[in-house]
Amino acid sequence: MKVLIIGNGAREHALAWKMAQSPEVKNVYTAPGNAGTSIIGSNLNITPTDIESLGSAAQKIGIDLTIVGPEAALDAGIVDYFRQMELPIIGPTKAAAKIETSKVFAKELMQKYSIPCAKGRIFSSCSQAKKYIASQHMPIVIKADGLASGKGVILANSKKEANKALEDIMQAKIFGSAGDQVIVEECLYGKEVSLLAFTDGKTVIPMIPACDYKRIFDNDAGPNTGGMGSYSPPGFFSTKLEEQVLNNIIEPVIGALINEGISYTGILYTGLMITSEGPKVLEFNARFGDPETQVILPRLNTDLVSIFSAINDNSLDKINVEWSNDSCVGVVMTSAGYPGNYDTGLPITGLDKVDNDIMIFHAGTKNNGLSQIDTHGGRVLTVTALGKTMAEARNKVYRNLPNIYFEGCHYRKDIASREAS
Repeated sequence: MKVLIIGNGAREHALAWKMAQSPEVKNVYTAPGNAGTSIIGSNLNITPTDIESLGSAAQKIGIDLTIVGPEAALDAGIVDYFRQMELPIIGPTKAAAKIETSKVFAKELMQKYSIPCAKGRIFSSCSQAKKYIASQHMPIVIKADGLASGKGVILANSKKEANKALEDIMQAKIFGSAGDQVIVEECLYGKEVSLLAFTDGKTVIPMIPACDYKRIFDNDAGPNTGGMGSYSPPGFFSTKLEEQVLNNIIEPVIGALINEGISYTGILYTGLMITSEGPKVLEFNARFGDPETQVILPRLNTDLVSIFSAINDNSLDKINVEWSNDSCVGVVMTSAGYPGNYDTGLPITGLDKVDNDIMIFHAGTKNNGLSQIDTHGGRVLTVTALGKTMAEARNKVYRNLPNIYFEGCHYRKDIASREAS
């Protein structure tokens, strides 16, 4: 079997790594990939949104299965295009991916079908949104409707901050057309957790839960990022809570989409807040999360190819998905300045100086010659380890991180500390 992974992050490297472990897989291709994916297989110099070139390459190579990483490719309609070409692909259609690509669509769907989420209002007028905020208690959350590279959600602690966020999004258009509409909603309190699930449109199989860290600095200080690290499993997320989420959120939203004439297949990511009133939705993503994938896939015992094949065959109910009882911790190493401006092209050293059981998933990396790997992005690497306990997994990661170096490298020191004490 020849497999194509779309994307260039650590999530895609983790997917390529896991797919390569299957006895069914002969060749792994990643488009455009990074220095890490080039070690596993072949990189194709095609951007994730160039769906025609991706389709042509898949036909020419004879790709048997394609897995979509980033949301931009889903929003570009890659699944619809590949299906027209009769190329097997894992991911939701453009219409189904609106659960992520339009926060307004997701909010209206949840409100219509009584799926637990934050109370909120939708606005297409900046002045009307400001008027509404004037009557609300702080803090408050403001969300741009469309895709904004994980930066379109702003927690405002004062009305001044809220109004500034509205002006930035709706008038200055810092996120472009993604800010044509906004959602203004209550701030939810509790513990945050991500629960991903496999689905073929009728059967839903949850993955093991994970928690990620959005802020750049320790103790959740500084601006939001794409994710600074993650761990699995969170001790507070019980089997009972998982059943609640399945019964009250994930299965109902798949059913709601069917009622709206939309079949959802692939991966559904549900970002949750466990509030005093029970689990509530923070967001949906239409694909694997990053950095959660880097701590979920190492715990998967079942052949991922068999799961994906069952999704494509609508036979997911026949699959028994098994997971390791180990804990897993992943810490993201970033370029200096991220999530703002940062330099690239800096040599990375020490990748060969870590323990044998450490997994390094590349993101912003690039080959520079035969043996040198340089930085090529904001999030550069996710350094991951398994352990019998969370403390063991965490200690392994932090013992090895100092061995890897590039100028200005930064990582949080507190990933999984709340679970490992």
